[in-house]
Amino acid sequence: MDDKTNGNLNNNFNGEESSPLLSKTFQDEDKKPPTKAPIADSPVEKPAPPQLGQPEYGWTANGLPLSHGSVVGEPMGRAQWHSSLGACLGRNDEFCSSDLEVCLLGSVAPCVLYGSNVERLGSTPGTFTNHCLPYTGLYLIGNSFFGWNCLAPWFSYPSRTAMRRRFNLEGSCEALNRSCGCCGSCVEDEMQREHCESACDFATHVFCHLCALCQEGREIRRRVPHPGFNAQPVLVMIPPGEQAMARGI
Repeated sequence: MDDKTNGNLNNNFNGEESSPLLSKTFQDEDKKPPTKAPIADSPVEKPAPPQLGQPEYGWTANGLPLSHGSVVGEPMGRAQWHSSLGACLGRNDEFCSSDLEVCLLGSVAPCVLYGSNVERLGSTPGTFTNHCLPYTGLYLIGNSFFGWNCLAPWFSYPSRTAMRRRFNLEGSCEALNRSCGCCGSCVEDEMQREHCESACDFATHVFCHLCALCQEGREIRRRVPHPGFNAQPVLVMIPPGEQAMARGI
């Protein structure tokens, strides 16, 4: 009995394996070739970072990089002075009172005007005294022995060059090239232009000394505030007064 039962079960099991009613889905899955895992894309090569030592920006006259401009690497044009050399009374704007002060100081006490200009330009303690006193001595020696102020311009003209480089201002050669087209060969080369501009700064202080000091004073007062205005406010803590609590009766 047991042998017959086992035989029937084996026949039934073999019949199920060869039965045509087996699901086609399982048969299809068995016949499908094994799928390969997707190959990861090769990493995209990133551009190499810029090498050190290669300039990426333009440069001003004093060697400072420019972070803006029409084209990267293109030097920015020079800025013009707010007032001309002969505008002794300045301009009719919000700095008109300051321009009148500059004109008065340049006519009466040029040493004070020069010291004030350098103080605003340098913004370091003792700048006014270190420049005003030597200028006064050279001014007195020149007027006493030579009859005119011929020594002080040798001492004061570097301030005009420093101001022009700091604010990227237009020099005399560039102004002549822009107005009448002359001095074009001097403007093309950077080093040659800087030497010509320094010579023009010296000539301006020698032949138009007071006008040069006044023009520098008007320009620097429009660009740099007085050093006294840069002082930070001091916070003073005042303790609260004693408070008496009223008791209810």
